[in-house]
Amino acid sequence: MTPSLMRSAAQLVRRRSYSAALGHPERKVAILGAAGGIGQPLALLMKLNPLVSSLSLYDIAGTPGVAADVSHINTPALVKGFMGDDQLGEALEGADVVIIPAGVPRKPGMTRDDLFNINAGIVKNLSAAIAKYCPNALVNMISNPVNSTVPIAAEVFKKAGTYDEKRLFGVTTLDVVRAKTFYAGKANVPVTDVNVPVVGGHAGITILPLFSQATPATNALSHEDIKALTKRTQDGGTEVVEAKAGKGSATLSMAYAGAVFADACLKGLNGVPDIVECSYVQSTVTELPFFASKVRLGKNGVEEVLGLGELSDFEKEGLENLKGELKSSIEKGIKFANAN
Repeated sequence: MTPSLMRSAAQLVRRRSYSAALGHPERKVAILGAAGGIGQPLALLMKLNPLVSSLSLYDIAGTPGVAADVSHINTPALVKGFMGDDQLGEALEGADVVIIPAGVPRKPGMTRDDLFNINAGIVKNLSAAIAKYCPNALVNMISNPVNSTVPIAAEVFKKAGTYDEKRLFGVTTLDVVRAKTFYAGKANVPVTDVNVPVVGGHAGITILPLFSQATPATNALSHEDIKALTKRTQDGGTEVVEAKAGKGSATLSMAYAGAVFADACLKGLNGVPDIVECSYVQSTVTELPFFASKVRLGKNGVEEVLGLGELSDFEKEGLENLKGELKSSIEKGIKFANAN
């Protein structure tokens, strides 16, 4: 083959393998629950992501309208809407990343535990479909209570023989987003420069922001300030539910956080080095089978689950206090998944 023909063949292969204008591998992202309060803004944000070549929007109702609306945005991702059980397989087929915000939102007075029976059933059914149609996808679980829904998905995947702990994530990024915002405001530092690891789980006291490891570091915060920031981070969801006075929960900030984490997953899949985010995953960092901590992402999902680092005495106490509740939530999810 002549050099010019070899170059032409190589260019053709590249065009087939990569999204034409952007030079990125073609990636399909599926959003399950795309017509909901989180799903719609999440669909918008993923349509804007240049790493997405195909965006699959699924829900039990209303998806064609959301898909039509989002599809008019002049970015390269091709959008398709799917609705109802009979279209779920097509929505999932070939997906690289599946994001699950499906389920009912919190209402005033509801705890994440109150959501359990409804959302657990939804997650169980969707996980079974993922195991069947896209078993190698990275699964980003947003549906609450995440402390239980991630173990439910794991059990479903185990039964189907498709479980890979490197590919299942509980999205706890909103806790990190809140911790960064609240810390920056109190420490009077630029929020765009701030990083705060958040470990544990994704509900109440199981959320443990590690402000002792926050960057940039500051001496401006007292112990009482740290306690107050920790409590506010843990109660961030309730703060929004109460502020919306019964008319919604944290949908916009959650959609943003979900988009941030999905972007990190896509970058990892594409081989971008040193992508580190906090996530709730199968873990040996503590004695608990699932735990949120910093995770290095790569071409197979989780490349490395990172340790907790040095904790303050306040954080050590918080870690011990959260273990009982998190253990109970994990066991509840496993029991539900194996009940029938």
